[in-house]
Amino acid sequence: MSRLFPVIYSDEFLQHDTGAYHPENSGRLTAIASALKSTPWAERLAWRSPTPSQHRDVLPWVKQVHNSNYVEAVDQVAKAGGGSIDFDTIISARSYDVALLAVSAWLDGVDDVLKTHQPAFVLCRPPGHHAVRQRGMGFCLFSNAAIAAHYALAQPDVNRVAILDWDVHHGNGTQAIVESNPQIIYCSLHQYPCYPGTGDPSEKGLHNNVLNLPMPPNSTLAEYQPAFEQKVVPFLTQFQPDLLLVSAGYDANRADPLASMSLEPEDFGVFTEYCLTITRRIVLGLEGGYDYDTLSRSVLATIERCLT
Repeated sequence: MSRLFPVIYSDEFLQHDTGAYHPENSGRLTAIASALKSTPWAERLAWRSPTPSQHRDVLPWVKQVHNSNYVEAVDQVAKAGGGSIDFDTIISARSYDVALLAVSAWLDGVDDVLKTHQPAFVLCRPPGHHAVRQRGMGFCLFSNAAIAAHYALAQPDVNRVAILDWDVHHGNGTQAIVESNPQIIYCSLHQYPCYPGTGDPSEKGLHNNVLNLPMPPNSTLAEYQPAFEQKVVPFLTQFQPDLLLVSAGYDANRADPLASMSLEPEDFGVFTEYCLTITRRIVLGLEGGYDYDTLSRSVLATIERCLT
């Protein structure tokens, strides 16, 4: 029998409460989980709970990437009952603990993939790629992918980590954190102009380790495929990564309310296929995506390609 595909998930991720009308809400995860459990290949999934953050001492890894004062501030705001970092980045009473658990889930994904040399999906929230060293923003509290990259580099036989970010928004936080590290490369395809306004092609990192590919509004697979084939795949392949982390955002879907791209859910299966040509050591972790139906179908398309 073929290996079961790991989905790292906890109902605790639903307890990061952003409010009734916030687009980044718990319904995103329940919609995806329900869709995954209803697929014809549901029996090929292995649902795994993330390691409790206190059991693996996540905090030092978070503080390696984020300013200690910021991390402690998130904790204090949560303990006080909640608040906000900016107009759209919310901290609720459980958000600090849930954000640490999301980091732990990404680290579990790294552990699993390095052990099996096969892909895994981290189904968690809050997302992370906008969080910079000194503060969260854009729905993000801690920079999950950047933390996972630093953690991976501390593991045996890992010398190079690649991060691919196909979220519709540029991962300004991830880039800012990793661009000074020659052992990490970062590649982003994102709508431009769009929030947060970063990600110009001229931003190449301190070691030529950043590749930004701004995409015009209404781009379809016809625009994305040449970008993957001519730019993304060569950039990642040449680096010969020991691990590929994917900031898997699905807000470039045509139906998504927060951007203006024209991808279809099955297109993310094509993106995944490109990744699999580079390596099968892939940790995919959820970032954006706010239309429940296309979000769910996009995750299914991603994981289904990994099952082949």
